[in-house]
Amino acid sequence: MASNEPEHEHREDEEAAGADDEDTGAQVAPIVRLEEVAVTTGEEDEDAILDLKAKLYRFDKDGNQWKERGAGTVKLLKHKETGKVRLVMRQSKTLKICANHLVIPTMTVQEHAGNEKSCVWHAADFADGELKDEFFCIRFASIENCKTFMEKFQEVAESQKKKEENEDASNAAGLLEKLSVEDKKAEEKSKEKAEEKTKEDDVKEEKSSDNADKKDETASA
Repeated sequence: MASNEPEHEHREDEEAAGADDEDTGAQVAPIVRLEEVAVTTGEEDEDAILDLKAKLYRFDKDGNQWKERGAGTVKLLKHKETGKVRLVMRQSKTLKICANHLVIPTMTVQEHAGNEKSCVWHAADFADGELKDEFFCIRFASIENCKTFMEKFQEVAESQKKKEENEDASNAAGLLEKLSVEDKKAEEKSKEKAEEKTKEDDVKEEKSSDNADKKDETASA
């Protein structure tokens, strides 16, 4: 059955309902105030010298097969003070660390057999909270990215070798300098002892001479 109510009454009702929803300008304070929390990644003192998307695998010795560690971003991070470089990779969604190790002079990276987009290397990794000897394989979306990674990896390893050689040379120079200073101090002490002994001998000679003179005087009397 059709409604006998006029259309203008419906419009008035709708306008009245709309008026109830109008913004009154009042501000309602939130029930719970959330404070901003500073999130630290542990990378604040490091500069990223490489940042690429990739997928990481580790070789499972027990199962004799490659197992996926995660897909995400692999970085080479250089410490602002020490100059040491570490490789860090996190999974994209969870940000869980799937690789975390220093790049040291003895490391080498090489192309994975039969795949120009992948490369492999050994590392003492700390991703699980303890050092583990891992054999990694990383796969990139392009051959160019894989080559960029390998070149930068090798460049860092060689630079760390030169850094260690320079540190060894500095340490050796410091040791030699320390030894020379100690030798100089020992030489000065020896001179001081020699001078003291000479003075003691002079005093003894004077005493002996005095005693001899006294004996001569006594004999003359």
